[in-house]
Formats: sequence, structure tokens, C-alpha cells
Amino acid sequence: MFKRLREDIRLIKERDPAARSSFEIWLLYSGLHAVRSYRRAHWFYKRRMYLVARWISEFSRFRTGIEIHPGAKIGRGLFIDHGTGVVIGETTEIGENCTIYQGVTLGGTGKDKGKRHPTIGNNVMIGAGAKILGPFKVGDNAKIAANAVVLNEVPANCTAVGVPANIVRVNGKKVKQDLDQIHMPDPVSQKLCQHMVRIEELETQVRDLLDALQKAKNDK
Repeated sequence: MFKRLREDIRLIKERDPAARSSFEIWLLYSGLHAVRSYRRAHWFYKRRMYLVARWISEFSRFRTGIEIHPGAKIGRGLFIDHGTGVVIGETTEIGENCTIYQGVTLGGTGKDKGKRHPTIGNNVMIGAGAKILGPFKVGDNAKIAANAVVLNEVPANCTAVGVPANIVRVNGKKVKQDLDQIHMPDPVSQKLCQHMVRIEELETQVRDLLDALQKAKNDK
């Protein structure tokens, strides 16, 4: 336990230039406390003591502002910098030596059972406010820009930017972008269109049902 703590503190000192001492990190860094609480909660979760696991994780969320579900699988070397507002879902998997900044969500897109949260590779950096939503993979050494909304797989060694996120760099080299700003898909408009189609279908079903009820009433 103490060996893992020393390792965590050493990694934070290497990545955070604001860290002045090991004692300061141990005493004040919410990201360190959240990860250590997660490990305790995960130990109970694996042994099907779910209530105890959730109690530990909820107490940690109250104390640190960071919510990590005890069912998530997290490798060594995770550094949550600042951390307020970070949410990591139940079926999330995170590799080794990843860095996550404040306001990040590793979430699902619905109420489906099974794998519904992302799998994050090794050495991944996720910027402040980014949202990664769905059961896909973010490859090793990838970078997710601040406030990006990632809805599809990100290959290894790539940088994703925007809402919804697009790949702008591969292996450090810029990707040629389509500069057509007129015919770009609008995800909000697309979703509204889907809802309008669904509403029309429901209205048709309601009309058919009312007609059937009226016919049945007349037959009586």
C-alpha cells in the first residue's frame, strides 16, 4: 500500500509543476485521494460487496468532487489534475499513466446493460471539460482537447478536437481538413429531425387508435 502511495506521489510530482513537496501532495491533492478511495472501493466491488463499495465512492465524491464508480477498471499512474467535476462510469477502463483534467466525463449514452462506457488506452491525456461517451476505444498516446465531445473511436497517437470531435493530428502531423463550412452536418438539427419523424409516427398511431375506438363505438 505504501509502495503504491509513493509511486502515485512521485508521478504527480513529475507531471505537475505546481507540486512543491510530497507532503503537500499527500495532504491536499484531491485527485490522489479520489484514486486511492477508488482502489479501496474497487476491492470491495470485486468481492460483490456493492453497498460498501458505493458508500466509499460516494463519500469520496462528497470529499473530493470526483466521482469514480467502483466498478471501473483503472491501471497504474492515473493523475487527475484539479479534478472537480470528473465523472468515470461503471464499465470504464483506463490504461496506465493517463492524465485527466477537471470536468471530464467518461460516460455512457443510455441505459443499456453491459459495456457502455469508453476504454482508454495507455498514456492518454484528456483535457478539461472533455466528454467521451460510449463503449468505444481511445487508443494509446491519444490526446483529447479541452471541451471536446468524443462519440467515436480515436486511434492511437491521434489528437481529437471539437464538438463532435474530429481527428486533427496523427503521429504529431496535421490532418488535412475539409474546409467546406456550408455543408457541415449539424448534430442538433439531425437530432431534431429524428424527433420530428418519431413524433409524426406516434401521431399516426394515435389517429389510427382513435379511429379504431370510434369504429368500435359505432358498431355497438
